Amino acid sequence: MRTALVIGTGLIGTSAALALSQRGVTVHLADHDPEQARTAAALGAGTDQAPEGPVDLAVVAAPPAHVADVLADAMRRGVARGYIDVASVKGGPRRELQARGLDLTPYLGTHPMSGREKSGPLAATGDLFEGRPWVLTPTRDTDTEVLNLALELVSHCRAVPVVMDADAHDRAVALVSHMPHLVSSMVAARLENADEAAVRLCGQGIRDVTRIAASDPRMWIDILSANPGPVADLLTDVAADLEETVRALRALESSDEHKRREGATGIEDMLRRGNAGQVRVPGKHGSAPRVYETVAVLIDDQPGQLARIFADAERAGVNIEDVRIEHATGQQAGLIQLMVEPKAAPVLTAALRERGWAIRQ
Repeated sequence: MRTALVIGTGLIGTSAALALSQRGVTVHLADHDPEQARTAAALGAGTDQAPEGPVDLAVVAAPPAHVADVLADAMRRGVARGYIDVASVKGGPRRELQARGLDLTPYLGTHPMSGREKSGPLAATGDLFEGRPWVLTPTRDTDTEVLNLALELVSHCRAVPVVMDADAHDRAVALVSHMPHLVSSMVAARLENADEAAVRLCGQGIRDVTRIAASDPRMWIDILSANPGPVADLLTDVAADLEETVRALRALESSDEHKRREGATGIEDMLRRGNAGQVRVPGKHGSAPRVYETVAVLIDDQPGQLARIFADAERAGVNIEDVRIEHATGQQAGLIQLMVEPKAAPVLTAALRERGWAIRQ
């Protein structure tokens, strides 16, 4: 691939353009908002000048509701040899294009499974997709050339190609992305009018659960409008679980010992099902999840503290597998949780203590 046209210079489009530009591809940028395309160009994502002729690959990064319109226009103008989109739903756009009677041999629906809570070109980064799954949904009619171009794009973005059926993809993202986002928003909504004294007690757990609720509502309306059925089906199941959980909690309030036992059994069953589902979430780099030991260290909120502790871990010959930071309420301090291989935990603990770090047991 030598040339590409990215149509839509938001987070995903600009990030893909940055990755392509960094690997020597000449990238042309287009957007319904010319100022946004100019911003992406200023970041080094390419040029906002129109290409003089057809490019090798057109990447449509428009919201799901507009993908079919943008693709149809680009294909009728013949702006590229191959066309892909990066929308988070795949079945709907393809069916819309088919209904318009377009030749879909040069088209391939794709979806990079990566993003951020922020949107727009200023949030973009050339390594956004590195190590992340990038779903490709070819059909029997898909031209081999466009599939190869798409695979080249995925390689340039250092993502991991995953081939799926379009409708299976839509059901999958409803499960692992769209439904969880709505549940996160529902939990976060409980905080909107909560007492300030209660909100000040927020810890890492509530931060983890509500993190994705910070996303742009307008963007999510577009996403959910394109995949409402599978998401509604999943939320129906969640609602049934919620109803059972409420019933079990009410039973725990009862003065009847038998009802309390039934309530406890119901809650335990829900928690155990949660355990069983959580262990299926892939671990680092998409591998099978692994159990790590946590070494908790008290640190001051000062410049250079994290660099020091990572340097001390390196000197001890210990690889940090994952890290979390919990900030202390009302204090310039926090607790950093270093996840390491179980056999490395005592080594790291001893080394950090020797260098003066306060270890929390």
